[in-house]
Amino acid sequence: MRWVAAFAIGLLALGAVVKVSVAQAPPVPPLVKPGFTTKIAENVYVIPDHDVRLVPNIGILVGQNGILVVDTGMGPKNAETVLGEVRKISNKPILYLAITHMHPEHGMGAQSFPSETKVIYAEAQKKELADKAERFIKFFSGFSPQIAELLKPVRIVQPTETFQSEARLNLGGFPVQLLHFGASHTRGDTLIYLPEQGIIFAGDVVVNGWFPIMPDNDSSGKNWIATLEKLKGMKLKTVVPGHGPVGQPTMIDPLQTYLTTLRSEVTTLQKQGKSQEEVVSALTPVFKERYGTWKDNQWLKNAIGRFYAEATM
Repeated sequence: MRWVAAFAIGLLALGAVVKVSVAQAPPVPPLVKPGFTTKIAENVYVIPDHDVRLVPNIGILVGQNGILVVDTGMGPKNAETVLGEVRKISNKPILYLAITHMHPEHGMGAQSFPSETKVIYAEAQKKELADKAERFIKFFSGFSPQIAELLKPVRIVQPTETFQSEARLNLGGFPVQLLHFGASHTRGDTLIYLPEQGIIFAGDVVVNGWFPIMPDNDSSGKNWIATLEKLKGMKLKTVVPGHGPVGQPTMIDPLQTYLTTLRSEVTTLQKQGKSQEEVVSALTPVFKERYGTWKDNQWLKNAIGRFYAEATM
């Protein structure tokens, strides 16, 4: 995601460890596109992000008893588009809404869902939402007038149910597991796993063709690497990343390689007595070249900053 010129100031207000260079905000608002919902397995659908910044991949899981939706898009306008796509597939009740993490483009449209829909996610995500929601709304609203308009009507919806590390749902016909492996991209990342189909909705723990984002001090590079290792040990056939094309679990490998290699090189330079600024200067051009096809390389600075901080703990 590319941010506006006020991004560095906003990151400091949110407790980030480093500044990032910024580019102008996208010229069009981040809107979920109707009419492109794709079936990726029996009773499993994805509304694709179309590579639009601040638009996530959104899941629709249809069981015999009802529906689980994964993420909402940014604000009620996008959530209403999602609900329209759901109704093109099925008129069954929307039993659950699972939110992969608390960032506005993923869950701040929950108010548009039916009152009987149970909102469920990790307890850590609930606490992070309570700590940061208002600040993130203000922060994201500063990106552009269009985004501010999308977020203006947002009301924070508290979860109906939470879980510590795992919750099991049965929509009727196939089981669903909600998993929390600890902090990675955020403090409260939630993954939605369909063991029978070998499908996981990974949120921003897995991104495909984008630099992974460590937005503030609640991100954990160390645990992110460990989480990816756990995912590689699962019986996966399809990975739905938070952003980027849906694909095979092999997309996890380059992401894990990036994180482990960056951590190693940051740690080596830190042990040589290099300052964080010197490490950023040394490694940024190297990793920009290595991952030249990935989007939003300005997030390298944050990743270096987190790994530098973790090396000193």
